[in-house]
Parts: sequence; structure tokens; C-alpha cells
Amino acid sequence: MATTSTAPTTSSTATGAVGAAAAPAISARGLRKSYGDKIVLNGLDLTISEGTVFALLGPNGAGKTTTVEILSTLIEPDGGQARIAGHDLAERPGDVRGAIGVTGQFAAVDGLLTAEENLLLMADLRHLPRREGRRRAAELLERLELTEAARKPVSTLSGGMRRKLDLAMTLVGDPRIIFLDEPTTGLDPRSRRTLWEIIRDLVVSDGVTVFLTTQYLEEADQLADRIAVLDRGRIVAEGTAEELKRLIPGGHIRLRFADPAELDNAARHFGTAARDAEELVLRIPGDGSIPTLRAVLDVLDDAAIRAESLTVHTPDLDDVFLALTGSGTPNTSVETAR
Repeated sequence: MATTSTAPTTSSTATGAVGAAAAPAISARGLRKSYGDKIVLNGLDLTISEGTVFALLGPNGAGKTTTVEILSTLIEPDGGQARIAGHDLAERPGDVRGAIGVTGQFAAVDGLLTAEENLLLMADLRHLPRREGRRRAAELLERLELTEAARKPVSTLSGGMRRKLDLAMTLVGDPRIIFLDEPTTGLDPRSRRTLWEIIRDLVVSDGVTVFLTTQYLEEADQLADRIAVLDRGRIVAEGTAEELKRLIPGGHIRLRFADPAELDNAARHFGTAARDAEELVLRIPGDGSIPTLRAVLDVLDDAAIRAESLTVHTPDLDDVFLALTGSGTPNTSVETAR
């Protein structure tokens, strides 16, 4: 069921634009949860800045949905502390619920009602005045491009439109923090990208904070300011998408030359490089960082070697996911690049 809020929206001028002294939107320390002998969360630590998109990645059973359920007050942790929108999770759960919205893995909409009736029902549940509820419903229908579907039964809508309506119901109460638990599961690529655009706009225009769980690695790469990889109940790596990619071996700088003589000359200056004589290509191991790239360019300049082209190749999030999950990899934290 979608949980919504009447709390005012926190404004922000751009994604991730948070004052240096601002308290985090979400912070958690040592969260633990078990079901019988099965440990689901084993000392989870999180710090999420206001006005950003945070993505939690992990395989099935890693604890992603359990994390969302705890932080959104749906279940209680066995241990640890958390603060959501400045409110202590254990001491003030009602205030936490008033500041958040939750969209689960499956659209929680009534198929017998129209899209507009679903939104008006949610407005009534949030005790909004009748006029305000109608205004808010009309605004959300337009914003999420659902106006044409307003008077249609939800049972006749496509999966993508249902997901947009589900998100609209979450937004009825202007939440400051939105939890999206695998929001685009089952959507076609076009519907998925439409929902991405809506999420970006919520962060940039309204300054909300989005906590996203997903198994679509492209989704995290496209949306998230910061990504954490969860495995066996613990965060095994955290950073921006680019920082996480640099954790995995296999990155290289690819130089292509116009003739074999230039290739031979360059190869003498880069002893660890792999050479492809047929393609006139030299592959120099590197993490894709600016210092590494600058060092390669300095060598080329000092030796007066001219490359026809230079491209930087880094592992993608698929490589990160496969390398870091399922193997008990120890915690790896990456500081945000300045």
C-alpha cells in the first residue's frame, strides 16, 4: 500500500545540491534484522543526503526490501538506530510516516476505481480538505501525464500508467522522502525511461530525497547520485557509479595509432600495455581517473608520440555487481570525489 505524507516539501536547486551543514535525510547505524536463524540485515550503516537519489543494489534476498520496510516504519529492527527527516525512527514513528512516501514493488491501486478516484481516495485518507484534494489530484494527473486516463477504470490502464498512478498516490501528501522499492519492475524500456524522468524531476524541481532499490543496474547508473551494494545483509561497497566502477580491475586506456612505427614507439614507453598490431591499438591498464589519464598524456607529450584516438574503458555496474555480491566481499567505502 502506498504511504503518503502531508509534510511540506524541502526545496533544492539541483540534484545533490545540499548545504554542507545540512543534516542527512536518512541516517542509520547498526541496523539488524533476523527471522529465526536467518540473518537478513547484519549491522547496516547508511547516510543519505537531502535532495539526492540513493540506490541500493543487491541480489534477491540481500535485504533490500527489509531495509525499506524498516526505514518506512512497516517493521521494527532487532537492533540499531535510524533517523528519518530528523526524526528518531524508534521514538517518533508517526513523525517519520508524516515525512515519507512509499511505492512498493507492485502497484497498490484499486482497479475498480478511475485514476482520479484513486487519487481522491488517497487525499481523503490523508485528511486533505475536499478542495485541496481535488486540486492536488488534478495537479498530479497533469504532472505525471495521466490526464487522459483520469476518468478511465484503472483495470484498463497499461502497466506503465499504473506505476505512474501508484507514484502519484504516494505524492498526494508532498513527502520529503520517497522510498521506491523496485519501481520499474516489469515495465517496458519506454515506460521505464518515462518513470526515470519523473523521478529526476521530483528531485531537481521539488528537492525530495529518493531511496531507490533496484535490480536494473542501468537504472542506478542513470538516476543515483550515490549507490550502495548490499550483500548478505551488509553494505559491501558504496560510492558514485563511477567510483564503484573503478573498484573493479579491467579498466584501460585505449590508444590507436596511424602506423606501426608510432605503435612500436608508444609500446616502449608503456611496458605493461597490451598491444594489438593488427588494429594498431595499445591498451594501457588504468582506473579511468583523471590523474591516470594525465600521466598517460604526459608520457605521450614528452616522447612526442601522436595517437590517432584515445578512449577510456572502465568496468560497468554489471561487473561491479557480479564482483562484489555472493562472495562475502569485505566492506569497501569510496569517498565522494571532490
